[in-house]
Amino acid sequence: MRRQVLCFISIVCLRSVIAQVTYSISEEMAKGSLVGNLGQDLGLDVKRLKLGNAHVYSGDSKEYIELNNDRGVLLIKERIDREALCGDTTPCAVHFQIVLQNPMEFYSVTVEITDINDNAPTFEKNEIKFVISESAVVGAKFDLERAVDLDVGTNSLQSYTLNLSDNFSLNLHSQADGTNNVEMVLQKPLDREKNERISLVLTAVDGGAPRLSGTMQIFITVLDANDNAPVFTQKTYKGTVAENAAKDTIVTTVSASDADQGLHGKIYYSITNTLGDVRHVFEVNEDNGEVRLVGPLDYEKKKHFQINVRARDNGGLTDSCKVIVDVGDINDNEPTIKIMSKSTMISENAEPNTVVTMINIQDPDSGENGKVECLINENIPFLLKSTSHNFYSLVTDNELDRERASEYNITVTCSDEGVPSLSSSVTLTLQISDVNDNAPVFERSSYEAYIVENNTPGLSIFTVKARDADWNQNARVSYVLEDSSVNGVPVSSYVSVSADSGVIHAVRSFDYEQIKDFHFRVKAQDGGSPPLSSNVTVKILIQDQNDNPPQVLYPVQTGGSVVGEMVPRSADVGYLVSKVVAVDVDSGQNAWLSYKLQKATDRALFEVGLQNGEIRTIRQVTDKDPVNQKLTVMVEDNGQPSRSATVIVNVAVADSFSEVISELTDFKQDKEYNDNLTFYLVLALAVVSFLFITCLVVIISVKIYRWRQSRVLYHSNLPVIPYYPPRYSDTLGGTGTLQHVYNYEVCRTTDSRKSDCKFGRAGSQNVLIMDPSSTATMQRIQSEKSILDEPDSPLEQKPPNNDWRFTQGQRPGPSGATGGPEVAMGTGPWPQPPTEAEQLQALMAAANVSEATATLGPGTMGLSTRYSPQFTLQHVPDYRQNVYIPGSTATLTSNPQQQQQQATAQQAAQQALPPPQTSAQPEPPKAAQTPASKKKSTKKEKK
Repeated sequence: MRRQVLCFISIVCLRSVIAQVTYSISEEMAKGSLVGNLGQDLGLDVKRLKLGNAHVYSGDSKEYIELNNDRGVLLIKERIDREALCGDTTPCAVHFQIVLQNPMEFYSVTVEITDINDNAPTFEKNEIKFVISESAVVGAKFDLERAVDLDVGTNSLQSYTLNLSDNFSLNLHSQADGTNNVEMVLQKPLDREKNERISLVLTAVDGGAPRLSGTMQIFITVLDANDNAPVFTQKTYKGTVAENAAKDTIVTTVSASDADQGLHGKIYYSITNTLGDVRHVFEVNEDNGEVRLVGPLDYEKKKHFQINVRARDNGGLTDSCKVIVDVGDINDNEPTIKIMSKSTMISENAEPNTVVTMINIQDPDSGENGKVECLINENIPFLLKSTSHNFYSLVTDNELDRERASEYNITVTCSDEGVPSLSSSVTLTLQISDVNDNAPVFERSSYEAYIVENNTPGLSIFTVKARDADWNQNARVSYVLEDSSVNGVPVSSYVSVSADSGVIHAVRSFDYEQIKDFHFRVKAQDGGSPPLSSNVTVKILIQDQNDNPPQVLYPVQTGGSVVGEMVPRSADVGYLVSKVVAVDVDSGQNAWLSYKLQKATDRALFEVGLQNGEIRTIRQVTDKDPVNQKLTVMVEDNGQPSRSATVIVNVAVADSFSEVISELTDFKQDKEYNDNLTFYLVLALAVVSFLFITCLVVIISVKIYRWRQSRVLYHSNLPVIPYYPPRYSDTLGGTGTLQHVYNYEVCRTTDSRKSDCKFGRAGSQNVLIMDPSSTATMQRIQSEKSILDEPDSPLEQKPPNNDWRFTQGQRPGPSGATGGPEVAMGTGPWPQPPTEAEQLQALMAAANVSEATATLGPGTMGLSTRYSPQFTLQHVPDYRQNVYIPGSTATLTSNPQQQQQQATAQQAAQQALPPPQTSAQPEPPKAAQTPASKKKSTKKEKK
């Protein structure tokens, strides 16, 4: 086998390597035969061929050649028959491209197919018959059928021989297309009488090695005279027909003449072509010589036709001519777009000018009809570049962004320049792969959520949501609670966040009274590599719940005795008996308080203000009204459901203390009488009475002793000692929210020598200490009153001062600061309530440093109380109106000068007095009887 290799390599710098290699092989080579070493000829490494996925691209043509990437050689894939592939066209070649990727390259390869002598000459017919007149002249020519040899070159038909012929010889005429017309020439006249039938053998021989041949039988019948042959008017005729011409279109007309007359002059026309498909495309009218179109034309397949026409008369004489038909091209083929190599996905961070697809454009039309221009749709970041004739590359033109467009449908439209223009298009779908270039974005710039206090731990509060414009793992958002602290406590002990859903959960139960709001930050992070994140501020506001009942500030309820109010029988309608002061540590409507009279000894006598808690008389007090009046007042807030508290207010309807004491004594005697039902009860009562009297004597002795010692302090001008009501710290101090300070001061009028001294008033001039066992103490106080009434009493008389009033900040409300001195629980000068002697010392010292609080009338000495609980005025209704002086209509304000004197007196008292004792809580001093009360008690005894 002979193989020739010709290599022609050219490089075009259009971002793709363009090279051309030409090989030459023989036809009919076996499958797998070597065509050429492509890698060596192109200078390509075998590794490059493998990694570049090198492959053969032949378009619509059949693939006869294949590429072996392991060896880098071209091999025969299918047996090649040159005659079937190219026919009589020379040279015969197979064209294809070698395409590589990463980077994209392609090379043009041409393989020429050389002919071998594998076809013998053949005749279309095995025999041919002639009828020749005996009058045929010497030199008469008889056209014979030509043999056909599909081979080319030296392997094609070379010569003819005529055997067994004495009268005829062969004459060959060369044609322009390289073929020969075979004519049988009469050398000797025929003699029908000698030989009526003649049989000859025509042999066609080619030039191959070995030589191949074909034969055809010639049968000649000799007729009588016809000595003139037809003659064409011209030897060559030409015609032109468009490729889209209709059937039966007349291409041209041939004409021949015969000098004979009659039947010998009748001419018949016929086509003698034996090669190709001429007889399927054209036909000639045997009578008139018109050449018509009977089959389809295709300029792209065949541009020219040569038709051989014979003219024969009835005597068998013939003449021949040729008709050249040119096929005219029309624009009947739209461009064909072939995808050589393409990418279905590209990263969004691909650099500009990255090759995405390589395409090949084919248009078989000619001239302007075959010129093609290609475009792509607008407003896309891609560009179509022409790399060489009919080859284009689709490249990126700008930066890509998957979030703007995750997929592109690129339409490539190619149009030729024919009239009218034809076009074709193909749509390429290109996916943009994602890169993590977008951080999560929260739906809001900040979040604010509400939660009601006393919630269940683990309760879902609300959800934060962030979105990531990326895709798949790069868009998977997880939520993290950033480290921070709230009041020194890590925020993770307050709330938690679900990493997947962003749901905020409460870790603990919140208390509005401890914390009202707090904020923290939540970070949203995607799952990219590296991950991107963003954060947002979340503020949680605690909403109040009605979880605290009202707390009664006044009257103070103690375990040992009950504080009471006294109402004179001369009180008019609307007389202010007392005022219930309460607060609620909740906020909003949960702290709006209302007061109701729940129980009363006589409901027709008293009423309670719904908003201010003031207890007033609703009718005139009469002598028939009982002395002891017990009122139960309920304080209720406005929450849902509401909470309430009750307080008992004891009211004594009497004009003096003696009347009250007498009532208490009668009540005690009646009780002892009623209880003395049996001997055992009497005995028990006697024992109890004995122990009571013994204890009472001891207590009185101790009181007198302490009182005498306190007399020495009367002349020392000690400052006022603040006194705090018992159990007050237990009532409010434990909440950690409300702290209150009560300051008690004593004042005395100018006529205090002649007045009754009434002790034990806490916040009102009519406060009583209601205790059935306090008769002895009351008597002792009455004796002390006589001492105070002596002319040489050390108490200094001062004019009354009406400027002592509460300021706006000192009026009680739900919470806030006060104008009075503030003493924390357990840190004041009196850790335990003072004894009676200490109280007396405080009262006497206050008389030297304090001004009179109000004019109480001639002949009386008043004890008033100033208390100033701390509140913040933030709720409705305003509880500052809950400060009052029972039995009085005066509005209290503070005197700055007096406050300064009190502060100085308290500092001096703390330095001068001995440390407080931790003894049991003493009984408060009892009120002394006035002359009026003695008279009333005497009347009761008489009754």
